[in-house]
Amino acid sequence: MKSTLPVNRVLLVLVLLALASLWGLDYASVQPNRIVPGAGQSLMSALGWPWASVLTLLLVICACTPVRSSRALLYQLMIVVLLILQLPLSLGWFIERHIDPALPYARAGIGAGFWVLLFLLGLMLIEIKQRIRLHAGWSLVIWLLILAVILISVPWLEPLALMREYQTRSQQFAQALRSHLALVGGAVGFSLVSGFILALLLNRYPAARKSCFGVLSFIQTIPSLALFGLLIAPLSYLSANSPLLQQLNVRGIGWAPALLALIAYSLLPMVRNTFIALHEVSADVLESARGMGMSPRQVFMQVRLPLALPIIIEGVRITTIQAIGLTAVAALIGAGGFGTFIFQGLGQAAMDLILLGALPIIVLALLADAFFSAAADRFKPGVKG
Repeated sequence: MKSTLPVNRVLLVLVLLALASLWGLDYASVQPNRIVPGAGQSLMSALGWPWASVLTLLLVICACTPVRSSRALLYQLMIVVLLILQLPLSLGWFIERHIDPALPYARAGIGAGFWVLLFLLGLMLIEIKQRIRLHAGWSLVIWLLILAVILISVPWLEPLALMREYQTRSQQFAQALRSHLALVGGAVGFSLVSGFILALLLNRYPAARKSCFGVLSFIQTIPSLALFGLLIAPLSYLSANSPLLQQLNVRGIGWAPALLALIAYSLLPMVRNTFIALHEVSADVLESARGMGMSPRQVFMQVRLPLALPIIIEGVRITTIQAIGLTAVAALIGAGGFGTFIFQGLGQAAMDLILLGALPIIVLALLADAFFSAAADRFKPGVKG
């Protein structure tokens, strides 16, 4: 006999895992200074029984909500977003309860239970969004709301170990952000223009498709660090023999090899998506446009390109997310970016310093995914602005 109150089984499993992590792992910790390991605090001792009870109750309600309609899914979505929004607030409450302002070097650490809960809440959010078919624009709004709550909570999170690392490196963080965005923007922008031109040429000259995609696919098989290393010698030679390159600060290490490698990795998804998008436009639609008296330029600009635009934007989304991650590795050759903090933290065995580099990369990737997904939905045929 079928249940009259069906529940989302995937969500139920995720909630059970979240409850197990909350009650079985440390939620936060107290460190007397940067060197001494922190003393872990369970959920109950970290937040107290009222906060812990509400948190547990919200998870249970989310799992047990019967999935009968889109309204029920919307309720689950609101609960999950509320649970995510309370995370920085709960850390602020933990700091208020356990960190003594009279101890200048004391700091609060984030426990494994917190990170596991954050990860599982992200999976819940994805699961509900897929079922409710939420417009990508709302996804962007959700991420911006989460980011806004984090920024609002910053004054209360000052004793957090992660914030202490940021405070001592705020200028370096700003420089890393500029370097990271500059490398990603340069690589994506150049690959977008060159990839579009290549896609047009491949669409016009079919004989070159196999060799072009073969070369681009081969570049993708080269490990990123190896490709950075391969570019050091030729760029060092060219820089030593070219005053112009020296004036542009092009050397064997630094931004130049990183940018070239990122462009090389970005070309395949950009060219492939653009080519498929332009090539797969229905011949009947194009023939109808010609029958209406449109010139070849009008057919391309008013018919082929608008129909291909969502898939082209999808290629830009994939390329941007890939470039955001690969730019972290470029820090090993002096290109800057958030990877600098990651590798410094690994060398010093400082987990919070690693997080100072890793978390902004994750946030940038999530924002890029939400933004380009919303843009692709916006330009889909039949979608009105």
